Amino acid sequence: MAGYGTRFLPATKAIPKEMLPIVNKPLIQYGVEEALDAGMSKITFITGRGKRAIEDHFDVNYELENEIRGTKAESALDGLRRLMSECRFSYTRQIRMAGLGHAILAGESIIGNEPFGVILPDDLCIEKDGRSIIGDMKRIYENSGCSVIAVEKVPRKLVSKYGIVTLEKKEAEKEHNAFKVKDLVEKPSIAEAPSDLAVIGRYILSPNIFGLLKNTKPGKNGEIQLTDALCSLANDGKLIAYKYSGKRFDCGTIEGFVAATKYCCNLR
Repeated sequence: MAGYGTRFLPATKAIPKEMLPIVNKPLIQYGVEEALDAGMSKITFITGRGKRAIEDHFDVNYELENEIRGTKAESALDGLRRLMSECRFSYTRQIRMAGLGHAILAGESIIGNEPFGVILPDDLCIEKDGRSIIGDMKRIYENSGCSVIAVEKVPRKLVSKYGIVTLEKKEAEKEHNAFKVKDLVEKPSIAEAPSDLAVIGRYILSPNIFGLLKNTKPGKNGEIQLTDALCSLANDGKLIAYKYSGKRFDCGTIEGFVAATKYCCNLR
């Protein structure tokens, strides 16, 4: 979450995009709640300059909390206090924005030799039954030992905005909506796209991804693409796609952010 959030200027000139609220809760809090609900309590934030508000959000504000103690407003902090009590937070900076693969590498020294989940807060995923998409993916990883990516059908006209996958539909755990990945293509043209299944911002990755990323040559704009490393896993038969069927909002766009706000208002 080291980006500048330029689509939301001037709101993001001084406020991290991830702190913009969907109704009364910032985007980043939805992501942490999803992780904790999946049993992931060690949270690492990959941040950049100007993102200190996120660190402050997951900390005690003595003056504010003293002022609202005993009032109705205090209950609004219950969910946040649960996260602060049950999670352990670490922060590291991505010094330069050089792609998602580069951002993930920035967390290696904290994550170490463990499998881990990646949640991109721009993608707000909501399931009506209260399940966690990252939790479903975690179970697939535990059963298969393969890294897992979430995919979703998108309109054909939008395939050039995503990584697009080809699945081996006769393989893997169909009963769990999970399929072995045959190939990935990063942001193909409409004519070249092998399918309409797009990778969305949820991943469960084995620690060997770090070695693959270190050997990945920078591509367009000097960025290290996670897709390139995932292709290596797919070639070795070690990558599974989980077909997500819940509600997803692309909150990296103003249209998606507004749609998410309307949807969440109706859930209240």
